[in-house]
Amino acid sequence: MTTAHNAALSETRYAADRLRPVRIWLYGLAAFVLLMVVVGGITRLTESGLSITSWKPITGTIPPLTDADWQAEFEAYKQIPQYTVNNSWMSLEDFKYIFFWEYLHRLLGRVLGLLFAVPFVVFLVQRRFSAQLAWPLFGLFLLGGFQGLLGWWMVSSGLTELTSVSQYRLAAHLTAASLLFIALIYVPRSLEPGRVAGLVTTGNIAAATGLLLLVILQIGAGGFVAGLDAGMGYNTWPLMDGALIPNGMGIMEPFWRNLFENNLTVQFVHRSIAYLIVIYIGVLIWRQSRRGGFSGVHKWLPRLGLLVLAQVVLGITTLLMSVPIDLAVAHQATAFILAGTAMAYIADLRRASCGNIIP
Repeated sequence: MTTAHNAALSETRYAADRLRPVRIWLYGLAAFVLLMVVVGGITRLTESGLSITSWKPITGTIPPLTDADWQAEFEAYKQIPQYTVNNSWMSLEDFKYIFFWEYLHRLLGRVLGLLFAVPFVVFLVQRRFSAQLAWPLFGLFLLGGFQGLLGWWMVSSGLTELTSVSQYRLAAHLTAASLLFIALIYVPRSLEPGRVAGLVTTGNIAAATGLLLLVILQIGAGGFVAGLDAGMGYNTWPLMDGALIPNGMGIMEPFWRNLFENNLTVQFVHRSIAYLIVIYIGVLIWRQSRRGGFSGVHKWLPRLGLLVLAQVVLGITTLLMSVPIDLAVAHQATAFILAGTAMAYIADLRRASCGNIIP
C-alpha cells in the first residue's frame, strides 16, 4: 500500500469520525473545570470567597472600574462578619487582592457557560450528534448551571452570621464539581471509535466503580476539611495528636456532628479514607497482575496506582507543611485527576466488554 493511499485512508477515517470535534470540545471543558477547581482552591485558601457580597450573573461580569465602584464594593464587604471579626485591618488595596480571586473564579464560571453553549449550538446545527446524544449533553449544561447556583448558595452562608462559608455547602459545591468533571470525561471517552482490547470480567466494572466512589467520597471529605480549616491543625503523620487513633473524636452530641463539625474527627476521617483507597487500589493491581497483567484496557490500573501514590505524598506533605497554598491546590487538583482517570477506566471497560463480559 502506497504512502499516498495510507494518507487518503487516514483522511477518510478522520472525515468519517464526525464526533471527533465533539470529543475534543468535551475534554476541553473538563480541563476548564479543572482550572476552575484550582482557582477555587486558591480562593478558599486566601479567604477570598466572601469578597463579592452579591450575585449578578450578567452585570457582575464587569469588575469595578472607578474609585467609586471599588469603594462601594469595599463598603459592602465591611457589612459582613468576616470583615468585622477577622479583617477589620484591611485597606482598600488588601481588599482588591481577595476580590481578584473571587472575581476570577466567577468569571471563569461565566466563560465555561459560553464555552459550552456556543459549540453545542454549532454542533447541533452541523448535526454532528443525534438527539439521543444532544439531551445528555444538555444535561451536562444544566449540571454546570446548578454548580453555579451551588456556588452562590455556598457564598450566601457566610454573609450574615458566619465568618466563612458553611463547610456543608463547600463540600456540596466541591462534590458537584467533581461529578461534572467526571461526566465530561466519561461522555467523550465512551464516544471514542473502535474497540478496546482486554478481557473484562463481571467484577472489573464493579471494582473500578467502587474505586471511583471512594475517590468522590474523599473529595467530599476534603471539602469538610477545607471548610473547617481542619488541615491547619494536627500537622503530624502518621500519628495524629500523638496517637494513631486520637482521643476526642466523639465529644460533640449527637455523635454524627463530629463527622462534619469536629476538626479532629473530620481530619481523621479524611486520613482514613485515604488509607482505604491505598489498600483498595493495591488489591485491584495485585488481583489483575495474577489474572493476566495490564495490557489493553487494564493499562489504566498502574496509572491509577501512581496517581494514588502521588496524591498520598502530596497530602502528607501538605499536612506536614501546614497547608501551603501551592501544595494544597495541587493536592485538590490531583484528586480530580484521579477521579477522571478512574472514570476513563470505567468507560473503557464498558467499551471493551461490548456485551461480552466474562462471568
